[in-house]
Amino acid sequence: MGAKSALMIYTDGSPAELLRSPPPPDEGKTATLVAATRPGPAGAAGPGGTLGDDIYPAEGIVYAGSFPGIDVLCDRDVMTGRPSQLPGRLLAPGAGRRVILHAMHSASDWLGYAVWQDGVLLRSLSLSPDGGITEDIGAPLPFEASFWAGEHPAASSRLFPGRPPYPLPFHSLELGEAALVELAGFAVEGRPADYLIDPWAVRLISYRVTPARPVTSADLQAFVRTHKRTSYTFGPDGSLIPKTD
Repeated sequence: MGAKSALMIYTDGSPAELLRSPPPPDEGKTATLVAATRPGPAGAAGPGGTLGDDIYPAEGIVYAGSFPGIDVLCDRDVMTGRPSQLPGRLLAPGAGRRVILHAMHSASDWLGYAVWQDGVLLRSLSLSPDGGITEDIGAPLPFEASFWAGEHPAASSRLFPGRPPYPLPFHSLELGEAALVELAGFAVEGRPADYLIDPWAVRLISYRVTPARPVTSADLQAFVRTHKRTSYTFGPDGSLIPKTD
């Protein structure tokens, strides 16, 4: 899987309904959305894009669109190991609405998603095979049940019994695709016929942005000084064990 996402949705209804045949994004309202979530200057970055192509934008680029009843933001700033601690500026446009966060990265098999309603966090899940479950808040959503029940074991566990088992009862990105279909009506991979909407039909406007707070050399030095690098090995039962040497 090569799936990646960095998506926020602020909606008054079902994304699958509101994005089924969307008009072009409202330029003024989209600019307001980006200004609210990205303090600092933001300028045009090019001809724009689509939700299907740009759900995981390049560094320094944001794709966004404001449509009747729903706003869409693709921004790497939403990628956080603890969705419950998402900066308030990224939640502000969702006041009185439903807010959906979906983020995943295939390099580490990390997945994080969350749902707020009227400012109340209903569900937050963040996990990866190496880091385990970082955050698990609220009742699991109905589509999660079969994954936690072990009905979707990772292919490495099914097809290669001699290898160490995948550390989770399912492949995190497979759950991520299911979450994206359930919460937003489409997936990054899979058969387009299975999607409720066509993400390549959702046009977005692109903006060049600066980091909300640029990382400084002092930040990097502080990180190196206060964090210890830990290497892991597999134990006899396939669990991850920190190396002591």
